Amino acid sequence: MTFAKFALNSFLTLLAVATIGSVADATYAEPSEPQAGVDVLIAVKDVASITPADAPDLKTPKMKWAPKDFAKDPTVVRFKGKYYMYFSIPPQEKDGGKYGWTTGIAQSDDLVNWEYVTNLLPNQECVQKGFCAPCARVFGDKVYLFYQSYGTGAKDAICMAVSDDGVNFTPNPNNPIFRPHGDWTNGRAIDADAILFQGKLFLYAATRDPEGKIQKIVVATSELPLEKLNESDSSAWTQAYDGSILEPTLPWETKCIEAPTAIERDGKLYMFYAGGYNNDPQHIGVAVSEDGIRWTRLWDVPFITNGPAGQWNASESGHPGVFLDDDGQTWLFFQGNDTRGKNWFLSRVKIGWRQNEDGLDVPFVIAE
Repeated sequence: MTFAKFALNSFLTLLAVATIGSVADATYAEPSEPQAGVDVLIAVKDVASITPADAPDLKTPKMKWAPKDFAKDPTVVRFKGKYYMYFSIPPQEKDGGKYGWTTGIAQSDDLVNWEYVTNLLPNQECVQKGFCAPCARVFGDKVYLFYQSYGTGAKDAICMAVSDDGVNFTPNPNNPIFRPHGDWTNGRAIDADAILFQGKLFLYAATRDPEGKIQKIVVATSELPLEKLNESDSSAWTQAYDGSILEPTLPWETKCIEAPTAIERDGKLYMFYAGGYNNDPQHIGVAVSEDGIRWTRLWDVPFITNGPAGQWNASESGHPGVFLDDDGQTWLFFQGNDTRGKNWFLSRVKIGWRQNEDGLDVPFVIAE
């Protein structure tokens, strides 16, 4: 059955699913009642994910890349005429194995072919054991990199640095800039994401419950002028809610929601997030918010799931990084593997948007 034929009589396909040509053996369902106790906007039944697991652009992606077959946690910006991708990379032999996980940098002219440039090395005491899971944002004429210290367990926290060229970064001398507080969290902060919204800078991160078992999302905000951002300290960031703004509830989210990555559309924020720990398998979900604090899932199933056995992402499709290009096109980068973590590759899909009958923009995967 082609998507074109099915779109004539399927609300879900028309408004939310996608246009990936003809997909054999795919079943789509009409909206149904949400799962009890879970607040979603568009509930579905009899379908494992909004995007078919074996959709052509997932089965044979145009981009499947990693230096030495191992990279995680992608984030992409366009800066001074080039695309820059930042990602987590394990210790490199050329560094003598001296450092833990660090942040790698690659550049591209077309979002398909990537050239590995370098990896950033720890140059502050707070990241001596490692730093990774970056979020890159261009504010003005600079690239701002938000990232986590790594290797200190519950003491891991969010740090930041700034660059004039996208490659050489100066860390904030007051790092780390944020750790959550409250009796609902163990104080850890990882997987940073930052976005300007409603006159504030919102900083999202993943944290855990006091026992360190359940991963969930926290948010902080800052009204500091951007030109002073790389001199900020923890006092510049206010935890916007005393608790988690999104935590695992659905079966496919298991015990983990992490890797938040947000984009604004029509005055709302859309958050793509990872549900499930690495190789649980991990999937990608979507939630929407009008204020950046209260979030509602779009669906009760993943937007993108892991692939079938034998597909490059059979073990997971996870840790998304959304990117809005200068031409208005939305891209969703993510990590995947089929070896349960013996290697990891980075890929991406093209995202389109449709407006439903309530005026809500709904994302879908576009065939390239």
